[in-house]
Amino acid sequence: MLRHFLKLAFVAVLAISAGTALADDPSALAQSTCDKALAYLKSQQKPDNSWQTDTDPLGFTSLALRAFMADQNHDADEPFLDKGFDKLLSNQLEDGGIYKDVLAGYNTAVAISALAAAKEAEYQAPIKKAVEYLKSLQWSDKIVGVSSDITVTNDKDPRYGGWGYGKRGRPDLSNTQMALDALHDAGLKSDDPAYQAALKFVTRCQNLSETNDQTWSSDDGGFIYTPIDGGMSPAGDLMLGNRRLLRSYGSMTYAGLKSMIYAGLTHDDPRVKAAWGWISKNFTVDENPGMSAVGPEKSQDGFFYYCYTMSHALSAYGQPVIIDAAGKPHDWRIALVEKLASIQKPDGSFIGTSNWMENSPVLSTSYTVITLEEAKNDLKLHPPQ
Repeated sequence: MLRHFLKLAFVAVLAISAGTALADDPSALAQSTCDKALAYLKSQQKPDNSWQTDTDPLGFTSLALRAFMADQNHDADEPFLDKGFDKLLSNQLEDGGIYKDVLAGYNTAVAISALAAAKEAEYQAPIKKAVEYLKSLQWSDKIVGVSSDITVTNDKDPRYGGWGYGKRGRPDLSNTQMALDALHDAGLKSDDPAYQAALKFVTRCQNLSETNDQTWSSDDGGFIYTPIDGGMSPAGDLMLGNRRLLRSYGSMTYAGLKSMIYAGLTHDDPRVKAAWGWISKNFTVDENPGMSAVGPEKSQDGFFYYCYTMSHALSAYGQPVIIDAAGKPHDWRIALVEKLASIQKPDGSFIGTSNWMENSPVLSTSYTVITLEEAKNDLKLHPPQ
């Protein structure tokens, strides 16, 4: 009996020591969290080698593959991943698009990012075709190969430079940032015409009247979803006298900042400064900031997408520490790792609200792994002081 008690006590001490070590090492905690999450994702691969049901977009498979590619312990030649990429590429059409039925722009964009992350020579030709197709979906008067049904006559049109879900419908900042992620991941430089056209659209999504010509713009520096048809923000609007203004919110503000950096803007640009000002005042890893303005229950909508976008934007910006409105410093990498590790489910998954499909554990878990790997890479580049 004494021997059994001592064995249990020893195991408990080891568990406590391991937990303390992880808490003291955010990179190790991130890796441990990713290991469990990726084990869950591996268990969710379908018999057809995808990660989606009949009603899920193809992007679920792309994001799952990208999550595995972000992790140092996996590569595209592993049989289950090789089969996953083959399944993904089986959806590439003659025109280069990688989608099935709907969401042509979104699905092609996230597929490009997954294929680029694999770093396989055999994927370069499919990537090139997909990039050209994605460029053809941008609302513009100048992009080579632009489809006639999404051509605008000049850059005064608020649709100019944006991407939507496909060849029809309005462009928005969410689809635009995914498209710019894809171009960035595929190796396009910031002086590419697609980036420079997109910059005009992104600028029109920012609450900064100095640079935004839309009538709803205020000056808090944050971003909304789309400037089209008078503008729309899921964080709602408000009246200032007889002026209708649109509220900024977190996921799109990080999307806007990242897109501007990818397009070549520097920290000194007034648009970047204003975006950083909003982020500093509203920094949090507990919710998608701004969304609670339309109801406290909305604060978690798009939370994992928010974390995904935040990690990439702040990594691109290159500043590990954010000083909040109260003057308190936050290392965003450590804050994100600790928060996400604390809400992981026992089976390794993550799950969010039904809005924006984050009640799918495959989607939310994929976002989380990519987020944690981005934070881990940044910790390696810029160790905490």
